[in-house]
Amino acid sequence: MATLVLTPEEVRVLLPMGECIEAVAAALGTRARGGANNPLRRALRLPGGRIIGTMPGSLDEPESLGLKVVGVFPQNHGTQYDAHQGIVMLLDPENGVPQVILDASAVTAIRTAAASAVATRLLANEDAGDLALIGSGVQGHTHLEAMRCVRDIKRVRVFSASPHKREAFAERTGAEAVASAREAVEGADIVCTTTSSPEPVVEGAWLAPGCHVNAVGACVPEARELDSEAMARARLYTDSTESLENESGGFLIAVKEGAIGNDHLIGEIGDVLIGKAPGRGAANEITLFESLGIAVEDLAAAQLVYQKARAQGVGVEVELGGLRP
Repeated sequence: MATLVLTPEEVRVLLPMGECIEAVAAALGTRARGGANNPLRRALRLPGGRIIGTMPGSLDEPESLGLKVVGVFPQNHGTQYDAHQGIVMLLDPENGVPQVILDASAVTAIRTAAASAVATRLLANEDAGDLALIGSGVQGHTHLEAMRCVRDIKRVRVFSASPHKREAFAERTGAEAVASAREAVEGADIVCTTTSSPEPVVEGAWLAPGCHVNAVGACVPEARELDSEAMARARLYTDSTESLENESGGFLIAVKEGAIGNDHLIGEIGDVLIGKAPGRGAANEITLFESLGIAVEDLAAAQLVYQKARAQGVGVEVELGGLRP
């Protein structure tokens, strides 16, 4: 069978946010029931902050096998190239033949925000309508779209380090650009951090009682977007306990500083979905989703795209070989 290759634009058209949210929720639930194989991400670190990561995995439902190879190239900022480069590939679970190759940037942009939306739907107060976005890049845009899918967002404040970028974001989306992270966060019901900052951009003292936080940008042990006070004040959730304990600077640094214990985690979002872990206990609690990003989220999104592409005749087929002579 020929391998299907899809462009970034084809992926974006075939992966609307609402459908991706449901696909990611289903995959996290399947994983929580033991129906997934999701090894810890392996990373090759190169000079200049460059990182190549591999994320293999499998899902029982929908049956999926594949991997993502993704690179982070900080020097691409300000050039024509995205800082994130890579592919997602699905393999036939029976014979290993590549089924589809997708642009990883498009998949990651949408599925990451979709995972945050799953967490927000489970943990944020029902009347949460005041949104703070810290970061005005691709993930800022997709998180705004995702939050609007799960809550009635009435106000949006955005802050990023670049005044030009946050003003441009505000002009495109109708958000209110503000001059500091604190101005965005104070009083917000939902906070999404999507930055590349290695140092905290949000302080725990700024968080309003009852708010929900999606911390997305930091997924290496030496970087964090929230300070230790924020981690200590919140009920902590994640998408993968193993990833949290190995990759989350927000968690690891707070433990090292003595702000929290190793047992601070309430549970994984998938466990909340299937009733194995408790969600929000009271309206005034602060909840935090520490998003690390796991392969089953990519597989779920890629499988949805692949099935729709085949049904609609979208993409280009290529013969990659793999046949006996």
